[in-house]
Amino acid sequence: MESINPFTLETLNTYPEHNQGKVQEILDASNRAYNIWKKIDIEKRRRLNQALAENLKLNKTSFALLITNEMGKPIRESIAEIEKCIWLCEHYAQETTLDFSSKKIHTEAKSVFVSYEPLGVLFAIMPWNFPFWQVLRFAIPALTAGNTVILKHAPNVTGCALAIEKLFLSSGFTKDAFSVIIIPAERSVEIISSPTLKGVTLTGSEKAGKAVASLCGMYLKKCVLELGGSDAFIVFNDAELNNCCKAGLKSRMLNSGQVCIAAKRFIVHNSIYQDFILFQKTAIEKLVLGNPLEENTDIGPMARPDLLNQIEKQVLDSKKMGAQIICGGERSKIYPNVFNPTLLCNITPDMPVFLEETFGPVMAVITFDSEEEAIEIANNTRFGLGASIWTKDNSLVERILPRIEAGSVFVNSMVKSDPRTPFGGIKNSGFGRELTFDGVKEFMNLKTNWIE
Repeated sequence: MESINPFTLETLNTYPEHNQGKVQEILDASNRAYNIWKKIDIEKRRRLNQALAENLKLNKTSFALLITNEMGKPIRESIAEIEKCIWLCEHYAQETTLDFSSKKIHTEAKSVFVSYEPLGVLFAIMPWNFPFWQVLRFAIPALTAGNTVILKHAPNVTGCALAIEKLFLSSGFTKDAFSVIIIPAERSVEIISSPTLKGVTLTGSEKAGKAVASLCGMYLKKCVLELGGSDAFIVFNDAELNNCCKAGLKSRMLNSGQVCIAAKRFIVHNSIYQDFILFQKTAIEKLVLGNPLEENTDIGPMARPDLLNQIEKQVLDSKKMGAQIICGGERSKIYPNVFNPTLLCNITPDMPVFLEETFGPVMAVITFDSEEEAIEIANNTRFGLGASIWTKDNSLVERILPRIEAGSVFVNSMVKSDPRTPFGGIKNSGFGRELTFDGVKEFMNLKTNWIE
């Protein structure tokens, strides 16, 4: 396994792959840890979450540098990622509404109650684009519930994975409650097929989701999948355009466009289309490209060369089909692995930038005339992760919210994940939820206890 800086193309480190014996050793150790960890008082687990938050604060700069060096995220966004992880840990340390106590149910029996019990060893398959946040977003709730976690991270951020493993241990968590396994994706079957394993979560592509769901079906393992998205960003003619455009730009260009819940299809009312295009063109041309370690950089490199090739192909194929490039549209001639931020219009539903998930700094704009047309365009996708609506009309919001097919819909705000709200998608964006007590319960046994 190699970690390669995507901007300098320097090999940062190499990591030996774990053999079959080591895999079994990690599984056994995680199971032993579970039998200790599940007995630890919930209040102590909360205190350990706070200790982990304090450790994140102490190491914020070094962790941010690690993220930027391994996957190319602009440094100020890497710092923001660690800060969000701190918020998550503090939330699960302090939030008292996450109630693990038994719930009584009134029946004709002497006593009936539902208890919430952990499942055991869980397997987390995580992506590279938010190498700390994606891991902790799952691991903190799962561990707080009493489970233990084995992480298979994306190979290009193995350094981040090992840093997180050390972070849990140094924060006082039971040894092997959180552990890292270094294997390629195709060897995940060794973990999923194990009788020791009780559940799987994956954040990644449709292709990876289908493969993991198939394995979980074969071996009867509970799974949660958070897959790709092609989020609609619907702008009605009464929207407050300045705030709307700024949020749209941030949502699309964050992490150089490599975000599953980024706005990807901008569905704009015809009457304000020209104003929207002018604002975005002007703003995009002011974005600073280059070295992600520099504080003023807005757009850094794509995380891998194959990702650069993919976004370039999607744009060029769409151009051949009639899309108009307002600005950008090609890779940088100055910086390695950087794709120039791009604004496209004249988009039709058969183009790759509409049909597929675009994982890069590419904004595709589609126009509409009526409310019905906007809803039809927004739902005309195999994805269903998130969507945002921009309008001042409360009655319009009430009509349209139930009709948008997505796991999250935000009004006058960009889509984001938040520890206080459930997170996940529908359709080809996956199933199951993370965060809040809804996410915690995905990997708990809701046991009915009936006493006559």
